Amino acid sequence: MRSHVLDRERILAKLDELDGYLRELREVAPASLADYRKVEKKRSCERLLRIAIECVIDVGNLFVSGLRLGLPAEEDDIFEKLEQAAIISPAMVAVLKRMKGCRNILVHEYAHVNDEIIFDAVSAKLGDFDDFRREVSLALERH
Repeated sequence: MRSHVLDRERILAKLDELDGYLRELREVAPASLADYRKVEKKRSCERLLRIAIECVIDVGNLFVSGLRLGLPAEEDDIFEKLEQAAIISPAMVAVLKRMKGCRNILVHEYAHVNDEIIFDAVSAKLGDFDDFRREVSLALERH
């Protein structure tokens, strides 16, 4: 019996789900902050960004549980455990912590969301998701 088993199918399914959300996000992403502030653009961007970040966290959890890296005390621990296991880079840990912070704002402080920060994330930071996908795909090949 192997000491750890990654659920490759679930990880790949989550990555496909992430790709779909990012595709949709890139389609609806407005060209300007003024366009972003239109309620339908704003709400669709916020929702898609939030569920894309949740996919990233889910993928992290699947690696942590599959590789038996221990129970994370909180979500930031997931990223630390992934770095310690050489699944993601130290630079990616910082990116993921920012993503999680953004998701928490979207989930818990909906009335206080800073439009400029979310617009910046949607218009300039979606490549972070591609970088994450690349790092975990390489890790998946190694395990």
